[in-house]
Amino acid sequence: MTTPRFKRILLKLSGEVLMGEGGLAISPEITARVAQEIADVRAKGYELCVVVGGGNIFRGLSAAAKGIERATADYMGMLATVMNALAVQNALEQIGVDTRVQSAIPMSSVCEPFIRRRAERHLEKGRVVIFAAGVGSPFFTTDSGAALRAAEMKCDALFKGTSVDGVYDADPKKVPTATRYETVSYSKVLSDDLKVMDASAIALCRDNNIPIVVFNIREHGNFGAVLSGEGVSTIVQNTGA
Repeated sequence: MTTPRFKRILLKLSGEVLMGEGGLAISPEITARVAQEIADVRAKGYELCVVVGGGNIFRGLSAAAKGIERATADYMGMLATVMNALAVQNALEQIGVDTRVQSAIPMSSVCEPFIRRRAERHLEKGRVVIFAAGVGSPFFTTDSGAALRAAEMKCDALFKGTSVDGVYDADPKKVPTATRYETVSYSKVLSDDLKVMDASAIALCRDNNIPIVVFNIREHGNFGAVLSGEGVSTIVQNTGA
């Protein structure tokens, strides 16, 4: 067997991925499907950690724009990510996948605090580790949290599962003629403001040489397909990598 390019992966999921029809914040059916995708990849021998956003429940920046003090709004958004993490954990454990949730905001009644060495040990034992509550501080997005955890856990890549199949030169939902990149440099993403992740997350991945793979998680089986080189995605990496 050939050695896979990536061994330890951080999967970043937007909270909106878990939404169902009619504005249902967390759809059990969709969450179960996403959990099965994670389980299938784990079964192939990959070490997996996950970061889930909270935008399906509460988005701090939007709330701040409507009058809630920014730091308070961001803390509320962090709590939303814990709810999503517990939902994904429940779905994974229902199909027999050992899972741990670690939160940057201590809440020992429902999950572990984030401890890097403990998280590493969980991964070594084959467990999926879900990191919640971002970085534990306001004014940082869950994208930044995902980049930080990917660097701390020495991940080989950060996979961002979204509702589009890669990075485009314009918003493909608004511009039908937008062109998808097969690969693009961190510098171009930042200079052209391509909206892959926020700038601090891109810069952190660039400085630690962590490729960002953007793909459509809504497409059934696409996570595994992208890992095997068959799915559609865009890789953000250093020029010439």
